[in-house]
Amino acid sequence: MTEAEIAKLATWLAKAGLEGRTETALVEGFCSRATAGGLPLARAILFIDTLHPIHEGRAFRWERDKPKATLTEYGRTAEGEAAERWRTNPFFHMLTVGDSILQRRIPAEGELEFPMFAEMREASITDFVAIINRFAEDGAIGEMDCVYSAWMTDRAEGFTDEEVGALKRLTPFLGLAIKSASLARIAETLVETYLGRDAGRRVLRGRIERGVTDRIKTVLWFSDLRNYTRIADTSPPEEIIPLLNDYAEAIVSSIHEHSGDVLKLIGDGVLAIFPAEERNRACAAALAAAGAAQEAVAALNARRFEKRLPATEMYLGLHIGEVFYGNIGSKERLDFTVVGPAVNEVSRIAAMCRSVDQPILVSAAFAESCAEQQRAFASVGRFALRGVGKPQELFTLDFFA
Repeated sequence: MTEAEIAKLATWLAKAGLEGRTETALVEGFCSRATAGGLPLARAILFIDTLHPIHEGRAFRWERDKPKATLTEYGRTAEGEAAERWRTNPFFHMLTVGDSILQRRIPAEGELEFPMFAEMREASITDFVAIINRFAEDGAIGEMDCVYSAWMTDRAEGFTDEEVGALKRLTPFLGLAIKSASLARIAETLVETYLGRDAGRRVLRGRIERGVTDRIKTVLWFSDLRNYTRIADTSPPEEIIPLLNDYAEAIVSSIHEHSGDVLKLIGDGVLAIFPAEERNRACAAALAAAGAAQEAVAALNARRFEKRLPATEMYLGLHIGEVFYGNIGSKERLDFTVVGPAVNEVSRIAAMCRSVDQPILVSAAFAESCAEQQRAFASVGRFALRGVGKPQELFTLDFFA
């Protein structure tokens, strides 16, 4: 590559990074422009760690004969088979010895230094260059402290020194653009993981001022676990967090699958909303989520019984009403949530499940909003709910009565 081509590609990377291109678009655009400029690339792979509750990082692959770069998310590499594979990786070797670049010719036959080279040899790869672009300590996010990249050619003579030099000069620009894209995605993941999907999106769109709220009509979900206090008091401490995680996974996944949004996990409790622009549809979604959650909890209980672990059931209250939805808190600590009398009411409705021995209770307002579905509800009586001015008639689904 000429000096002019290197400068042109660096300028494109800066522009693409500022535009917010995705990581795959950045890798694809870089490789196509680099090959057009004379770099004999056959394959490339870049990967970077991330902050995600499931994935440790993301890998971006490009191949000359394929139209698009691809994305793969990978799990933890600290133990098991994944850890064994990582310890035989060229990048692990580089981190161990402190190198930032490694180049290896891949012979047509004979012994190979790294197991991953066997597949490359079958694909006629002749030369492999690995580069680590590290961040300063203050620039690290969790374990994300560098961008890894590997560059491969199938040209018989491999890469020239000048071509390796061009890669060394260009990968910092590519790494910066990849890091920028990754940080934007990490921010989205974190706010949606900790605030909820809709609340997270609102915060990222700039709804971060304290006291800025929307008045919305919504279906409210509040659930908790039957006999959780007794289970927590009688079970070994190391079993409590796995138990909460198991039941939260069953319940939260069911809510998300039916377009609900979880706002809070309060110990064993879950507060969620189903926005009610179309009230009948929101109620139907909440009831579908309730059925799915009960099925998921039943399947979970079967697995836990088999392992002789404590098991429980879900108590659920459903209500519909107006709430304030937005940022509430201090200047230093805000919470994006819902507040209003209806929130208090739905928690009290859920608490009544124990008294009337029903797994699901709904308010009269919720039952009336489901009238178009002709879904049968059975009244369980009128009750004075703590903190609620007037006695409320509560209903359960008729097949629970």
